[in-house]
Amino acid sequence: MLKDILSHPLTRDLPLDDPRLISLRLKIVQEKGFLKNIYTQWYRLVLRHLPKSPLPVVELGTGPGFLQELLPGLITSDLIACRNVNVVVNAQDLPFPTASLGSIVMFDVLHHIQNPRSFFLSATRCVEVGGRILMIEPWNTPWSHWVYTHLHHENFEPTAEAWELSATKPLSQANGAIPWILFSRDRSRFFLDFPTWQIDFIQPFMPLAYLVSGGFTTLLSPPSWSYPIIHAIENVLSPINHSIGMFALICLHRID
Repeated sequence: MLKDILSHPLTRDLPLDDPRLISLRLKIVQEKGFLKNIYTQWYRLVLRHLPKSPLPVVELGTGPGFLQELLPGLITSDLIACRNVNVVVNAQDLPFPTASLGSIVMFDVLHHIQNPRSFFLSATRCVEVGGRILMIEPWNTPWSHWVYTHLHHENFEPTAEAWELSATKPLSQANGAIPWILFSRDRSRFFLDFPTWQIDFIQPFMPLAYLVSGGFTTLLSPPSWSYPIIHAIENVLSPINHSIGMFALICLHRID
């Protein structure tokens, strides 16, 4: 009952795979100032690490995002056509020519891709040597594990043996632990499969802000002026982000 009371009225009666959710979530992120501040922080973190290149940057799973406001020339994309994307693509079979991309950026996308191997094979072909894949994804820490398994609607299974997802629903299929599985638990296996990539860094962060924001699915919406306060608290807690971070900024570098 509490979940129904707190659910956002714009999306309350829509299944997670309804294409209408993308445009509705774009409206929600514009209205929820605190949530928009979170995405602005994410975008600035990623932009800080984008290499200079004359080749375009592609964002996968743009959905309700607004990175193009901060990065002119960005190619926005998603599985589903909507007014916020330039091109409809499947991340497992990218339609771009060989070595034609400077970098790929993605926010909360990797853990929804049904076959991550297919994505990395496709990205290896499309991204130039020296390019990067920059992403912000859920991360597995003692605190985040409790939050994701008790308070979040998406699946979170750090013990999953397979990298692939068994579901075939493009928006609701997920294992939030996939990024941690690929780049931490199964790191040596990842490098055996994809030796042309190296991990520049993995930076766990944000133990509180997204949880406080209520995300896209709830009515919870702290005033935007409170975001700097939460952000300051998170900065104080940053030395223990390896134990409490709910997300991670992950940078992969194409080396060959």
